Amino acid sequence: MSFRDGFVSEIAGRKALVNGLPIGTVTDLLVGAPEDTFPKIDGLTINTKKGQRFAPIETVADVDDHGTVALTQAPKEPAPPDSQALYLVSDLLDKQIVDVDGRKVVRINDLEIANTGGALRVIAADIGVSGLLRRLGLKSVGRHIVPAIYRRIPRALIAWDSVAPIRDTNPSQVHLSIKESKLSRLHPSELAEIISDLSAKDGVAVIRQLDDETAADALEHLDPDTQKSIIEDIGTERAADIIEEMDSDDAADLLAELPEDQQTELLAEMNEFTAGELRDLVKYQENTAGGLMTTDYVWILPHRSAEATIEKLRQIAPKTEFIYYLYVLDNAQTLLGVMSLRALLLASPDAPIESIMEADLVTVEPHAPAEDVAATIARYDLLACPVVDERGKMLGIVTVDDAIDAIMPPRLAKRLPRFTAHHHKTPETVTP
Repeated sequence: MSFRDGFVSEIAGRKALVNGLPIGTVTDLLVGAPEDTFPKIDGLTINTKKGQRFAPIETVADVDDHGTVALTQAPKEPAPPDSQALYLVSDLLDKQIVDVDGRKVVRINDLEIANTGGALRVIAADIGVSGLLRRLGLKSVGRHIVPAIYRRIPRALIAWDSVAPIRDTNPSQVHLSIKESKLSRLHPSELAEIISDLSAKDGVAVIRQLDDETAADALEHLDPDTQKSIIEDIGTERAADIIEEMDSDDAADLLAELPEDQQTELLAEMNEFTAGELRDLVKYQENTAGGLMTTDYVWILPHRSAEATIEKLRQIAPKTEFIYYLYVLDNAQTLLGVMSLRALLLASPDAPIESIMEADLVTVEPHAPAEDVAATIARYDLLACPVVDERGKMLGIVTVDDAIDAIMPPRLAKRLPRFTAHHHKTPETVTP
């Protein structure tokens, strides 16, 4: 094939020939593996007298300067269904996609293709005015009538490896791990902004492409109305999986916004421990310590040695991010003391935890107002504050980011960084 490079709009709508005779019109170009860095075009669809037919790329002998396609044989097979391929024209042109490097939603006006390594591949999306002019057939007109102006029109191309189609492309054939979705390269707050800019249907389509943990991160940055809309649309089973990966305080806040029957359905899909934990958290008012607290924290027993505790922390470190403080509890979950990671590292290896912990505790009770919790954290310069009941039993912690969330405007608070992670289902424990 002598064709080297060009655009989809320069081929779609052009004649298809066999032995120099026209047999129909090119309607689309198909990609079977859109997850490839620069996916190979597998064939064309030709509108013939017998209907839409599929011409494998191997039967394309040439594409001339006018976009006319010469085939070695007439296509006989019907075009594959939408579920088995990505149709470049119908699925992408004039559609919104996510530019993962530009961190924004854009609309595709054209697609650049090139013959590289012996295969015709998609290499970039054109989101600029030049692509639109090309589609409208005004490119040559612009060059002759107003060449000075035309030359100033910038080409806005996005490399294909930075393009994330909003719909789940080729679901029946692409077995790509969701974890490898291009959308996962975005920060959760950026994902949330993109989802907020989309229609409800497209927002759900983006969530479906994310793994549970990334979806949970993004969901936490969305406003309650958008959260509820997404949860209602993605189905109970998937929604439960995502909520399980959220920080427990954020998950409880979300559940509290839902009707009781929907809460029950979601909790029934979760593992027993997480469901029980969230049922307890939902009971608290949102702007109280109980409503703000998370149960994602690390606790240790008082008789364990510093060296043994450090070794255990190495094992659980990948499962949690918030290990700035270690909480010392007895078997009844009564809070006895707290220690920083720094104190643990500087302690003598054989020193028991109870000899190096800080027993002069600063705590709040679960019904304390959010303003009081934030004031306590600020006054004592804490990264987190324990929440205990009237008997001193540890219920959870309020992290400084959640305390700030409670006293700041919601739109700004959602942009703040989070301390906690979503890698575990139960509080991490350093046991004997």
